[in-house]
Amino acid sequence: MTTNNGHSTGADMGPEEIQAVIDRILASDEAAVAKSKKGTAPDQGAAPGEKTPTEKTWRSRALALSGEDGPSEADGDQQDLQERRALRRVAGLSTELEDVTEVEYRQLRLERVVLAGIWSEGTAQDAENSLQELAALAETAGSEVLDGIVQRRLKPDPGTFLGSGKAQELKTIVEATGADTVIVDSELSPSQRRGLEDIVKVKVIDRTALILDIFAQHAKSREGKAQVELAQLEYLLPRLRGWGESMSRQAGGQVGSASAGMGSRGPGETKIELDRRKIRTRMAKLRREITAMKPARETKRSNRRRNQVPSVAIAGYTNAGKSSLLNRLTDAGVLVENALFATLDPTVRKAETPDGIGYTLADTVGFVRSLPTQLIEAFRSTLEEVADSDLILHVVDASHPDPEGQIAAVRAVLTEVDARKIPEIIVLNKADAADPFVIERLRQREPRTVVVSARTGAGLTELRQLISTNIPRPGVKLDLLVPYEHGEILSRLHEEDVEILGLDHVDEGTRLEVMVREGLAAELEPYIRHE
Repeated sequence: MTTNNGHSTGADMGPEEIQAVIDRILASDEAAVAKSKKGTAPDQGAAPGEKTPTEKTWRSRALALSGEDGPSEADGDQQDLQERRALRRVAGLSTELEDVTEVEYRQLRLERVVLAGIWSEGTAQDAENSLQELAALAETAGSEVLDGIVQRRLKPDPGTFLGSGKAQELKTIVEATGADTVIVDSELSPSQRRGLEDIVKVKVIDRTALILDIFAQHAKSREGKAQVELAQLEYLLPRLRGWGESMSRQAGGQVGSASAGMGSRGPGETKIELDRRKIRTRMAKLRREITAMKPARETKRSNRRRNQVPSVAIAGYTNAGKSSLLNRLTDAGVLVENALFATLDPTVRKAETPDGIGYTLADTVGFVRSLPTQLIEAFRSTLEEVADSDLILHVVDASHPDPEGQIAAVRAVLTEVDARKIPEIIVLNKADAADPFVIERLRQREPRTVVVSARTGAGLTELRQLISTNIPRPGVKLDLLVPYEHGEILSRLHEEDVEILGLDHVDEGTRLEVMVREGLAAELEPYIRHE
């Protein structure tokens, strides 16, 4: 018996023919699976399940900046982290179908990116570290880094950033790796981005756009979201461009030999100008909203200043361990994640010195090399927490390949927000993973340092003592006699802004030798002992 197309049915086929059909079906299935995983399969020289040399190289470079450690017990329940990880994209998947027969293998995938940078100053290692950091930023944004190139140039090419020859080489790499995005380790002008896109034929973004994308993903509070949107619009406004006839300039009157004439006279680039107007209107609204949120933060600061509560700000490079340190010192339970710019919203918590003096500890947004100017302006109200503090804990990742570069980048931002005159303690974090020679080199370079590990808790006792020594302390010494019936005064003297040097109970009441601040000294004048 045969079918209409002339093929034999299973009833007429012998065992060998049936086995041949089964083998052919299995072979086609295996080929389809291999094709759907194109770009992620290991090289011929790689062991099964092992990443290609390129993938391993860039993955290790990115992780060298961020580390592999997750939250510790001191970081609390980390419910915010669980919420963030509740919806995650998965690497190595794709929705693209090259053949309808592969429909059962259809999957989702991340953006696959190639990095490009220019080495114009410094050493080759500096350029390599910068590209490693860009790889870590790309992975934080949810991309898969496939390859990267660095070109030695005195200055970027005005048309294509890399120059025509290197841009063609980049195009070859993009085609070979199957990448769909190129990320440039610098801020591109609109013409450079268009010129590079025209050559490589895939989307091109710069370092600023990548950082803005990470901030947009991680912003959680209303103020943080408004600040990020404002920064994105400031970045977008000069980069608007027209597409086709919808945004082309309309000629007025008789223009040259074109003689457009009637029907062509109009207001010019109507669509693009309308878009610009909408963006400016939205930016003005966001600025008003951010300004309206400022009084609440100012009120809290003024209350702390009125009560003369010392304030300590934690500043530092992104992923240096600022939130982990805050959790260790205050049990704040702030979100901790092995990613760059994991936390954006400032967190202020109450803390005490070993001898009982109270102060506030504020966690701030992390910094990075070439932090976009738009972000510094948009987050200026947040960065005022640093500028108004009495002491800065400058957290440095001692296990980073270039800790000195981190310190310089952070201090550049502190200068922009007028915070360089505030006393600073360099906190060398991640000591458990750092090279002892690097730690010693940094300690020789910086006058006030302390070596800690927020993960293990090592060095925190010394850090607390340094904070206690460097914050403003009560400066008025009083010898008091408080009658027993005035227990409220005794209770007030046991609060965090008073340092009790001596206490004794006598027949007339309680004798105390205390250090207080000037405002409280006037209130205690009736109880001062006069010999």
